Amino acid sequence: MSNKPLISVVLPVYNGQRYLAAAVSSVLMQSMKDFELIVIDDGSTDGSLAILEGLARRDQRVRLVSRENRGLVATLNEGISLARAPFIARMDADDICLPQRLARQWAFLQANAAVVCVGGYYQLMDQRGRHLTTMTPPSDHAGLERELLAGHTPLCHPSAMMRAQAVRAVGGYDPAMMLAEDLDLWLRLGEIGRLAVLPEPVIRYRLHGESVSEKAGLKQRQVARAAVEAAWRRRGISGRFEAQDPSRPQSSRRSRHRFALLYGWWAFGSGQRRTAMLYGLRCVSLLPWNLEGWRLAICAAVKPMPGTARGAAEITS
Repeated sequence: MSNKPLISVVLPVYNGQRYLAAAVSSVLMQSMKDFELIVIDDGSTDGSLAILEGLARRDQRVRLVSRENRGLVATLNEGISLARAPFIARMDADDICLPQRLARQWAFLQANAAVVCVGGYYQLMDQRGRHLTTMTPPSDHAGLERELLAGHTPLCHPSAMMRAQAVRAVGGYDPAMMLAEDLDLWLRLGEIGRLAVLPEPVIRYRLHGESVSEKAGLKQRQVARAAVEAAWRRRGISGRFEAQDPSRPQSSRRSRHRFALLYGWWAFGSGQRRTAMLYGLRCVSLLPWNLEGWRLAICAAVKPMPGTARGAAEITS
């Protein structure tokens, strides 16, 4: 690793031992080698630090910082302050970088001087790593801005690569926007440059099964609205905030059923019969009287999968 690498990858960690080794390894095995991986252990109380210390001993590109818990936004801003490269890539402790991710995004930013942040398509997987679907947000600045100004986050946070100078120019992450800190940052970056998304998957993004409380979901929507309204004021425009549904299952059986149904149909549409059947059966166990869960389970068991000749014929007939 050079004294001034081409890319600084910033990876915050808090109690991430379950998936951490795989996440870090996916960065270290990138086809592009000239980067530093800044890993900040934010006061973990599990075995995360021991895992990270072992990885840092084996690869000099890992710059490990360990200290008391300060929260995600403070940790991200610390990573930005430590970054030595002109480009900063985000990564999370439970996701997987696809092998060409850094090379493709770096090349895109080199070729597009007006772009200050680029993301990519991203593959959704469940907590056990089973593929669900691939998300394909808009790839152009105008399309991304439309969604951001309505309160959506089409730029997947751990898929982003940013120009360090631009991130610092807008002041990094705003602590007041915790829970929607990425949405707020994309809005501010979009005011000094252009945003983009590579039309190809760059990461595998893990969806966890743990419940998120109603209170946290409501708070996230409130902060997202505040970020969007602040952007409207800065730009002198009016807009319409599209209230977001919770992005994770809530504690109720009905909410867990709704997400199991969503994940199951995603898996079915991706040709993942076994995964679709698993989620269909989960739906049935959660709400046995709800026919939608039975429909998913039966389709997963007997219908031709999308992508097969017979399945494609049935879909188009």
